Amino acid sequence: MNEFGVYVHVPFCAKRCDYCAFATYADRDHLMNDYVEAVVAEIERANEEGLEVATSVFFGGGTPSRLAPEQLLRILEAIERDPGAEVTVECNPEDASLERLVAYRRGGVTRMSFGVQSTQPAVLADLGRRHGTGAHRDVAQRVTQAGFTTWNMDLIVGSRAENLDDVRATLRDLLTLENPPPHVSCYALTPEPGTPLGQDPARHPDEDETADAYDLVGEVLEAHGYLWEEISNWATPGHECRHNHVYWDRGNYRGFGSAAHSHDRGRRFWNVRTPDRYVELVRRGESPQGGEELLDEATQRFESDSLALRTRRGVAIEAFDSLDEIAHLVNVDEGRVTLRPRARLVANQVIVRLSSADEH
Repeated sequence: MNEFGVYVHVPFCAKRCDYCAFATYADRDHLMNDYVEAVVAEIERANEEGLEVATSVFFGGGTPSRLAPEQLLRILEAIERDPGAEVTVECNPEDASLERLVAYRRGGVTRMSFGVQSTQPAVLADLGRRHGTGAHRDVAQRVTQAGFTTWNMDLIVGSRAENLDDVRATLRDLLTLENPPPHVSCYALTPEPGTPLGQDPARHPDEDETADAYDLVGEVLEAHGYLWEEISNWATPGHECRHNHVYWDRGNYRGFGSAAHSHDRGRRFWNVRTPDRYVELVRRGESPQGGEELLDEATQRFESDSLALRTRRGVAIEAFDSLDEIAHLVNVDEGRVTLRPRARLVANQVIVRLSSADEH
């Protein structure tokens, strides 16, 4: 069976983090019931049109755990999926009650993702995160009690309130847990335009310090048996996120909900951004699609190469006309080109050297 992913966007948040540029809202909780019904209706229409059976499902946002478990599971029940499908739900640590996690597990969720970001109080305060510094311990205990064996924690590096000792302490806190997360993601804090962080230059991350922090994360995780998967992801063997690989391999996937994106054999399309408009369009029996893009062969080849270069498998050496100007940024092994650790945060400097970049 070919891999086919389904993504469900949940746009609700209790509080919008000031570094977030995603399509999320902290003032639309009154739409939750209508939104769930609209997503179910959109999925059912897609099923009638012959939607592929999902091999992976990912609930992202926003904050999927803002929905009551029965609301989220109502959406999941509408998705036709392979018996062995991976089903991931993003969850805020403060929402991770044992009762919620047990309900997810019984309802067919197989994998959890928790936005821990850091275990250090000053860093959490600077990022505007609401969970306490002991949240990682509570999450690790409860997710195991609920029966999950595959799950991940997200980290963010680059806060002006963070130094390398804070990064070391966070990693130590995670890795000395009785049951450490088998998958860790680490993202560099980015001052996106239009966000409070983006509008405050004094809080913008220092690029060199962020790179040092990122390098430290990679070194420590890999020393503890985690394998680097992709620029922001490390996993112990057997705990890779199957859904992520659909994206990285430029596979086909379908997004449901407001602002959700889809890809189908070179056609990319997306839904309208706001949940209000999305609900109204679905209620009227109209398509919630907000736009589309048809990718020519050159663009598809460039995207395939650039996505592969971000991963451990890399690209064939033939994907480059020359490596002369980027030899210090890459490794070459058995005809495959991969990024050196220090080059991962500047991957675009390598990507623009791809032969397919000239065609794109």
